[in-house]
Parts: sequence; C-alpha cells; structure tokens
Amino acid sequence: MLQVLETKSLKQQNLTTMSKVQITPQNKSAKIEVIFLGIDVHTEKQVVVRQMGSDTPQPAQRFNREKLIAWIARQQELAVEVYSCYEAGPFGYGLHRELEAMGVHNLVVRPRNWDEYGQKVKTDGRDALALTECLNRYVSGNKSALSVVRVPSENEERKRSLGRQRDAMKRELQRLASMGRGNAAYYGERIKGTWWGPRYWKRLKAEFPEHLLDLLEPLRRLLLAVQTELNSLTKKLEDESKSARPKGLGALTSELITREVGDWARFSNRRQVASYTGLCPREDSSGGRRFQGSINKHGNPRLRRLLIEAAWRIIRYQPKYKRLGKWWGEMKRTGGKIPPGQKKKMVVAIARKLQIDLWRINTGRTTCEQLGLEMLS
Repeated sequence: MLQVLETKSLKQQNLTTMSKVQITPQNKSAKIEVIFLGIDVHTEKQVVVRQMGSDTPQPAQRFNREKLIAWIARQQELAVEVYSCYEAGPFGYGLHRELEAMGVHNLVVRPRNWDEYGQKVKTDGRDALALTECLNRYVSGNKSALSVVRVPSENEERKRSLGRQRDAMKRELQRLASMGRGNAAYYGERIKGTWWGPRYWKRLKAEFPEHLLDLLEPLRRLLLAVQTELNSLTKKLEDESKSARPKGLGALTSELITREVGDWARFSNRRQVASYTGLCPREDSSGGRRFQGSINKHGNPRLRRLLIEAAWRIIRYQPKYKRLGKWWGEMKRTGGKIPPGQKKKMVVAIARKLQIDLWRINTGRTTCEQLGLEMLS
C-alpha cells in the first residue's frame, strides 16, 4: 500500500514538473506549435477566442486595444506561431498592420453571417468563436473556410479614401436637396434641380411664403458649403488623373476606377477581375438544370457603379470598340429599338468586359488600339 502511494506521489510530481515546463516561455522546446485567435473588433472592446493547438477553443475574453496587443505579445511567448483574423469593416487595417509588425500571421476576412444553422442568436463571443474555428480550418488547408480580403498598401488606402469621401459628400448633397424638396412638397409647392443655386433661389424668394423660406434657408447654406467642398475634391481628383485614357472615359471616372482597384497586378486572370466587379450572373444549377439570373453583386459596389456609368459613355463615344459587336448587331436587328430590360443586360455585360480590358491594358497584355478604342489626343 505504501509503495502504491509513493508511486502516485511520484507521478503527481512528474505531472506538476511537466506542466511547469510547458508554460515556461524561456524553454523554446516546450512551446506549443500554434495558437489561433479569432477577434471580433469594436470601438471600445475587442472580443477574442483562443484555441491552443488542437485543443478545444477557450471562452471569449474582452480587452481594450492596448491590453489586446499586450496579451497577444504574451501568446507569442507560448507558441511557435500565432495566427489571428478579424472581419473587414469600419476600423480599417491599422490593427492588421500592428499585428503583422509583431510577427503575428493575421488575416482580414470578408464579413458574413456566422449563424450558419439559423439559431437567431448573435453575440460577440459566438462570432469570435466562429472566426477561430474557421481560421483553424483555413490554416490547415481548407482555403474555402474564410474569404480573405486583400489589404491595400497605406498609399493605396489613402488614395482610395479620397475618392470615397467625395462619394459620401455627393450622397450628402443629394440627401439635403431631397430634404428641401420634401419641405416644399409638404406645403404644396414643387422645386427640382439645384434649387439652392443663386438664380433658382432668387425666384423662390419671390414666390414662396416666408415660413417655407425659413425652412429652406438653413438647408441652402449647408448645400452651398457641401457643394463647394465637393467641387474642390472633384477638381483635385481630375488633376491627379495623368494616365492616358480612351475617349468617353472621363478623367474623374478613370481616376476613381484606378483608386478602387489599387494595384492592377493583383489579379491573375480575367475571372478574378470580373468577380471583383460583382457583375457576374447568379447561378442555380443542379443535375441537368441550369439557371442564371441577375448579377450577384458580390464585389466592390463603388467600382460597379463607375463601370456601368463608363459603359454607357463607351457605347456613345467608341463605336469601334470590339466588345460592342453584339450591341450594334442587336441595334441593327431591332431598328434601334432594343427593349429596356435587354438593353440594361447588355450594358452590364459591356461594363464587365470593359473592366477586364482595362486590366489587360494596365498590365501590358494588350493595347487600346488592338481593342478598337480611340484615345484622347
């Protein structure tokens, strides 16, 4: 009996010694292979779930930004490699760059609904847990577990932000203008266009009652201020557009498309280019049935709008563009009366092909002349 107790005591001592060796940071041979961290990022608090190797993920922990960085630095002492991921969103890529500088393998991933089974329960801890489990599968070789977002360079990010700020100002201008039109409609009046302009406003002052002008005047001051900033930003973007461009593709549109793409060499083939636009058709195929519907909108929405706008102008100013063969054939067949729905579908297809051709031009795969595009002199 005494021998059995001594044996148990020795085993307990050995286990205690082994556990101490495993958590000693200085002993590199005792480090675990890998740690996975799923981070749900917020303004004040970051929720993290940790998985150490093949162990079960641990309960969620909450940190502020400074404590999170310090805590992740301690994880690097416990493991040979540390992998982390968080969703792309309004907080940018600052955290990603900070983690990468520390030596952490971080991924920024596309946001998605992590409630795969429709349980109607969404918490920060559940999202962080789902991120951790998907990160484990991704690192293990299942590349479909996460949709990784390309992180732009700091210079690309700053340039892109300028174009997006202009887009936000344009929306604000439209919102304030609609508010003024709504106030006028409430009192039985109708205004349209740039009603805050000097000429239009002079006429409104002569026709509208005083109480309505009191409502419109503050909006007019805001509209004039926003329009001034919008015009200034537009001119700045147009002035910075120095690359040669085909006729019909304006300086502003060309510069905004370039800033949204960032680096044309990021794409390996035309399928990747088309997918990034979100102008590819939806598909529902099973067995012998195949159905293709409207565009999937799975891509950059700002780029998509710019390409649709550019496609209409290319049709008007570039009749020799090779991608317009089907368009002119349909125009000839119908006598110039293509049904509106069919016309929109064809414009979407042209916009998708235009983006692919812009990629080919900017990567040296072809020239504008080979595509039948007339360049601006």
